[in-house]
Amino acid sequence: VLRMECHDRYFMIAVDISFTGDEPHFEAVDETGAYAITQQYAAQCGYSINVHPLPGHVELRASYFSCQTQNKDDEMFTFNFNLNVTQEGKEVTYPLQDKTCSPSLPWSPREVTCETNYMEVSVRSEVTCPSGTRKDDWNSLKPAHRSTTSDWQVMFQTDDEQLPPINISDARKQGYAFLLTEGRLVFRAPYGQPESFSTEVNGVPVETVHATIFSRQSWVVLMVDLVAACSMDEGLYNESGYMLWETPEMLYPNLDGQQINVGLKGQLVAQPVAEERGYIMGKQNNTIQICIPENAEGRYRKSAVEDDLYEFYVYHLYLEQILVDEDRVETRIRSLRTLATPLLPSPIFAENQTVLEENMFTVYLGDVPEDVQLAAVHLNGQEFTVPLSVSSFIITKVVHSNNTHGYKLKVPFEDPVVLQQFSKTDALHYILNINYTLTVLPEKDLYYHMESVVALVTDVSPPQFDAVCTESGISFKLDHRPFDYLWEITIDSDLLTSELADQHGYIISNDSDSLLLEVPLFSRGYEYKNVSLKGFFGTFEIIMRDLETSEVQGSTIKTCPFSTTELIMCSTDGRITVVADLALAIPNGGNPARTNLRDKYCGPKETDGSRALFSFSLNSCGSTVKLNSENVTYENEIFYSKKLLRPSQVVSDNAKERVTMQCTYPLSGLHRLFSVHRFESDAAGIGSLLHTTHPAAGLQSDTIQPTSALTTTLATTTLAATRRATGSYKPALHPPSRYVKVTRFRYPTNTRFRYPANANYRYIWPTLNKGVRQSLQTKLNAAHI
Repeated sequence: VLRMECHDRYFMIAVDISFTGDEPHFEAVDETGAYAITQQYAAQCGYSINVHPLPGHVELRASYFSCQTQNKDDEMFTFNFNLNVTQEGKEVTYPLQDKTCSPSLPWSPREVTCETNYMEVSVRSEVTCPSGTRKDDWNSLKPAHRSTTSDWQVMFQTDDEQLPPINISDARKQGYAFLLTEGRLVFRAPYGQPESFSTEVNGVPVETVHATIFSRQSWVVLMVDLVAACSMDEGLYNESGYMLWETPEMLYPNLDGQQINVGLKGQLVAQPVAEERGYIMGKQNNTIQICIPENAEGRYRKSAVEDDLYEFYVYHLYLEQILVDEDRVETRIRSLRTLATPLLPSPIFAENQTVLEENMFTVYLGDVPEDVQLAAVHLNGQEFTVPLSVSSFIITKVVHSNNTHGYKLKVPFEDPVVLQQFSKTDALHYILNINYTLTVLPEKDLYYHMESVVALVTDVSPPQFDAVCTESGISFKLDHRPFDYLWEITIDSDLLTSELADQHGYIISNDSDSLLLEVPLFSRGYEYKNVSLKGFFGTFEIIMRDLETSEVQGSTIKTCPFSTTELIMCSTDGRITVVADLALAIPNGGNPARTNLRDKYCGPKETDGSRALFSFSLNSCGSTVKLNSENVTYENEIFYSKKLLRPSQVVSDNAKERVTMQCTYPLSGLHRLFSVHRFESDAAGIGSLLHTTHPAAGLQSDTIQPTSALTTTLATTTLAATRRATGSYKPALHPPSRYVKVTRFRYPTNTRFRYPANANYRYIWPTLNKGVRQSLQTKLNAAHI
């Protein structure tokens, strides 16, 4: 049960239609038993059962004078019902809770109810004398109307004749109901009885039943005239958006006009209040007209599919008219009617909200009624049910305050479902043909709405890689697009090819769908920042250039955190950064913080239990330089100092390694070679960190004592061979840097080309073209030999 409500003159029960089905079975219960409320029994006994699919419930209304109602002094009415349903092939009876109601308004002398399936009239049994009749003459009639109804007869009058009287018992067999309560006489008649008659009053169809009941006791006769007249107007929907319902004004005698209360779903409000809510109420040709606004509160809306999508509105009208005749006797007439509009177009629309810069379609399907849901979409012929499973596009429901909703569809241009047409003149066309499949609830009728959207991309964007950090480097992926050939992909200024990947140690794979580039850590092209013993950040950039002009039009930059035990970086601006493992290079009990380079004032920037971080300029800290015809190599070494140890500190001289660092730069890429303490190179140097066996004493010097010259490997030679020959090493990091070409170089020299890098003497190298520079390098090398 959804609701059980007491109204002014009836009791209402609402039950969920999903539980009762379309053919509910109720029973009215009293002390004599349970009575099935069939269609015929309902109309005779004052019950009305209405199935309302729109709100999804079945409504049972029972008159306060219905057959099985317990009536106490016309002030308290108790109702008792059963609900019978079929479950798993068996009929199950559910007793519904008893409910007692009391009228909120006093009874009028005469009340008429026009229900959906019957007419009911009740009059006060204590008759007031009409004007012109002495009250004393009527006092003697009281014994007559208090006699049993078996002594009573009823006479029906049609539009043109008066029928012979019949006994009340015979009239009941014909479907009529008569009831004498403590204070009222009740008469009820189903619609369509042979004794009722239909007519038109001012063009409005009306059904009327006119019964006169009388009783004869000796010479005394009591007659009561009972008339029920109800408007049978089914309503008319006009183009202004109103449902019009009419009833004749003069069905009952009326002296001073009438009061009207109106509402929907059994809720009455006075005429001024109704008009504030948009109702239009008036009279025309002695006919009362009620205009209900389409969006009136309490109305129901329903969608329907008839080749196209339609809607209709249902109004459960409740109207009360209060009349006063010339004898000041009040009559209340209550009409309950269900009105429905014809099928009205209910167009939904699709709006292309695509923004080209977002690189995806955005299509909005709007004005979807609340009882219509999206079931599936076909995109260029491919079906996707809703809700979506894993998909590269999304559908979002958008709810509005006017009881409609919409769906926003987002599909990336690069999605495989999108059609692409490309021409050099018209640029790129993205095409998406959409077929929305909508279902109308609860019937699940299907409705289809088709839309086609095209995105014209005249200024296509450069390719954009997806980048992911890995333990060993950075992985880049590019999904191919038809117009990607308009750009070339470079690492710095070098075109990305398989040959370049092999040269720099990249791993590249390319097929018709995507390009995958894996850049190992320490490969050429990385830039490093925030180097510490805990780790560092490596950044790699892939540049997109215009195919015709080579201008940079975009890039993909990825920065990732890394960690390593040892590293060496030789930057383009002449700085060396080293993280070295000194576990075997310092005595047992020694502290890496007491190490220094060849210059004893050049200590580590940071240390931990076994490692030290050094960062210094290549031409400082006692570095030596070696030169040949193609490269220049800077070298330094890490020493351990025992000075400043407290007497209690004891360290053994059991160090087994010496640690040497080297940075090698190609001469062809140099622009400044420490001219006025400034260094500039096109490319980062090749770094080597060598761990070689060495007597412990050699690791404990405090002065600048360069070791014997080491053979420098060129940038193109393999450092693995050096490692096998001399011990262990760590390959170089190659962070790029910005540089400015200058017009001259200053170059320090000595006769053997082996000297401290920060020597005071200089050789001035003027601006030369490449050929002259190489010639001079050859002469210098010859002098060294």
